[in-house]
Amino acid sequence: MGHLARTYSELGDFGKAKELQVTVLEKQTKLLRQDHPDTLNSMGNLARTHFKLGDFAKAKELMVAVFEKHTTLLGQDHPETLTAVGNLARSHSELGDFEKAKELEVMVLKKRTTLLGRDHPQTLSAMGNLAATHFNLGDFAKAKELEVMMLEKRTRLLGEEHPDTLMVMGNFATTYSKLGHFPKAKELQVTVLEKRTTLLGQDHPDTLRAMGKLATMHSELGDFAKAKELQTTVLEKQTKLLGEDHPETIEAIANVAVTYYNLEEFTKAGEFEVVVLEKRRQLLGDQHPNTICAMQNLALTHRALNKLEEAEELEQLIEDIDTLL
Repeated sequence: MGHLARTYSELGDFGKAKELQVTVLEKQTKLLRQDHPDTLNSMGNLARTHFKLGDFAKAKELMVAVFEKHTTLLGQDHPETLTAVGNLARSHSELGDFEKAKELEVMVLKKRTTLLGRDHPQTLSAMGNLAATHFNLGDFAKAKELEVMMLEKRTRLLGEEHPDTLMVMGNFATTYSKLGHFPKAKELQVTVLEKRTTLLGQDHPDTLRAMGKLATMHSELGDFAKAKELQTTVLEKQTKLLGEDHPETIEAIANVAVTYYNLEEFTKAGEFEVVVLEKRRQLLGDQHPNTICAMQNLALTHRALNKLEEAEELEQLIEDIDTLL
């Protein structure tokens, strides 16, 4: 049953995967006990499915349980414990607590380096997670520093066309963009998209992510028409492959909305932004950074359309949330 759940997950049917994984976890907890390795593995699988479904709070709850049990049973330095710490850090990131994620990821990277060496794949993966968190915190220079090391190591150890190398190259391109090096960022991202398309096909999730990043770079260069063309393609494919409520689909809708705003097609932008806000409030709650960002974008669009009452209502809501935080 666990293998079938994994198959559903690989096919993108996370709802069905979750249904099966809940059944597996219940049976293993009853038959084996809560602390059994197989039970903890099933709990981790279910947590990852909650991630895929955008239920980050539930994913974190399960990840905390897995981490605590692994620490008690195996010790702080055991590979399974470090994997659980990394997963818990990811859940903090998804919930917008990047400082806590950074704290955990620094610990994982130090232990991975000590136990496995600087060039081990798990060490490099930990370095990538920490780089992403620095990026989310706005420390783009530190993110670049880590990504330079990672790209050199991935290229040397795996080759230029390995998926892990291309992932680092794509992240590096995004960081370059944030640092204002737009031509270099675009050059790297074009390379990533071409290689992803050749190796994986046009509809693969990694290809669509690369296309979305390239669209963002066209926007940053002021080519909003090209950005819209690419983003529309991404949105259509992701809606078909992942469904309307998947986090990546919602992100694609948000990106299209921003581009319509930049093109001064405010009515169209507003239509997309309403959808984004509704879905993010439902999946993430009002206090999540992504939800607040959706409120801010819709408020700006309301003002552009001279819908001042609607804009002020959202702005007051944002202010109230900031007071609570």
